[in-house]
Amino acid sequence: MTDRDAGPAPDTDEGSVPNLRFSFSDAYKRLEPGGWAREVSRRELPVATALAGVNMLLEPGAVRELHWHKQAEWAYMLEGRARITAVDPGGRAFAGDVGVGDLWYFPKGVPHAIQALRDGCEFLLVFDDGGFSEDATFLLTDWLAHTPRAVLAEDLGVEEGALAGLPDHERYIFPAEVPGPLEADAADGGNGGNGGGPPRFSHRMLAQEPEGMRGGTVRVTDSAVFPVATTVAAALVEVEPGALRELHWHPNADEWQYYLAGSGRMTVFAAEAKARTFDYRAGDV
Repeated sequence: MTDRDAGPAPDTDEGSVPNLRFSFSDAYKRLEPGGWAREVSRRELPVATALAGVNMLLEPGAVRELHWHKQAEWAYMLEGRARITAVDPGGRAFAGDVGVGDLWYFPKGVPHAIQALRDGCEFLLVFDDGGFSEDATFLLTDWLAHTPRAVLAEDLGVEEGALAGLPDHERYIFPAEVPGPLEADAADGGNGGNGGGPPRFSHRMLAQEPEGMRGGTVRVTDSAVFPVATTVAAALVEVEPGALRELHWHPNADEWQYYLAGSGRMTVFAAEAKARTFDYRAGDV
């Protein structure tokens, strides 16, 4: 237990339980022109073998460049607004704008990009592999920089001189102009999943009616309400002061928590008379 909140650990704590808390504020922050990123994976929290998280901020107009990875990506918007774009395996484009409380999900292998709108944005990403690294994604600029220009020109059907402005290294996050209306991107093929387009990769979680109960509320977003999200389900839980999320466990899945606001205490019982209590604040996982 930490001493960040008042009160001793319960007398029922006993034995050795792996550490179950890490703060994003303690994670290495990768600073780039236009934003930053920091991650918590099993390197920072060894018990988290099934899920990893990334906290990212983009300044107004900045772009997380087109990339893809073997892991599925689930996201929750913390602040601001962004435009997400993707191309499904059938070559169909998706474009959508997301704001605070919205989710997106990109299945493994789907190329996608994120661009901040007028006020910039901050979001949480969760990947269905505890060993995921945000630094090891497959970046378009990285690939192009390591392909001979003559080959690129032939592949793209252009003169080699037309490629003179391509970067010679990965961009990752870079500044750009704030994009125009979504309709312009939709007209270029990103139809937001309508009219025979790709699946809808975004979802408005806060538009779901919360399930109210004595002591708090909960919203659950799984594949029943967000069909494209097949490997990650989420619950947005609000607990009133002193209220309790009752004793429970998950027989078939791991749980990765992110504390949006406030502070709380969690006690974990690990069988064999082992139990340990942890205190959490906003930004902890």
